[in-house]
Amino acid sequence: MENQDKISITSKTLASGNRQVKFFIEDKEKPQYGYLLMTEPKSVGEIIEEIKMRMERRRSAALNMNPFFPLQPTQDDHNFYLFSA
Repeated sequence: MENQDKISITSKTLASGNRQVKFFIEDKEKPQYGYLLMTEPKSVGEIIEEIKMRMERRRSAALNMNPFFPLQPTQDDHNFYLFSA
C-alpha cells in the first residue's frame, strides 16, 4: 500500500465476542472503505497492518505481478470486505 494513503478505523464488539472493524482508506484518486472481522484482540497498529496485508494480497492476486512466486488462486475472504467510496 502506498504511504500517502491514510487508514482510519472504528470498531465494535459483536454479540459473538468477535470485533468488527470498519476502516476508511483516504485516497484522492480511489477512496475506499471496508470491514474486517477480528476473532482475537489486536492493537490498533496490528489491525492497520492486517488491513494493509490483506489489501496487498488482494492486489497481488488480481495483478499476479510476481512470476517468481506463483500464488494459489485466492479463495473468498469472508472476514474482509472492501468497497469503493
